[in-house]
Amino acid sequence: MRDREYRLSFRSEAETAQFGNSVAGVLRPGDVVLLSGEIGAGKSFLARAIIRALCGFETEVPSPTFTLVQTYHCDIGEIWHSDLYRLGDCDEALELGLIEAFDTAINLVEWPDRLGPYRPDDALDIQMAATPEAHTARLRPVGAWAERLANAL
Repeated sequence: MRDREYRLSFRSEAETAQFGNSVAGVLRPGDVVLLSGEIGAGKSFLARAIIRALCGFETEVPSPTFTLVQTYHCDIGEIWHSDLYRLGDCDEALELGLIEAFDTAINLVEWPDRLGPYRPDDALDIQMAATPEAHTARLRPVGAWAERLANAL
């Protein structure tokens, strides 16, 4: 059976946050969400919505653009939010401990193309885009993600 592809459109930040809540509802330690898209596409906003849904809506979620990784300790477990835009080489992901965290934490990875051969196969791939009318998301769930997302969306 082919994995299903979902195409969603968000006309407001509230709709994007609601989608983040839905994604958060199916996440568990060891999950990797790959957030792709140009600058301004909504990757960081979606990651913040997911983190706040899991850790509490008052949680401060700074951008990991300069630190590369921000970690959060929540009731569900550890969350790693990574922005790999400034990564010079994919081996730097090893040095950050990111590849190891793929097995134990919930991982939200912006600019996953920078992972090169370390890009996990069993991940939820979300491609974000911005248009004048809305932000859009194209989800490509692989393997077990297809069933998990079908129940959440």
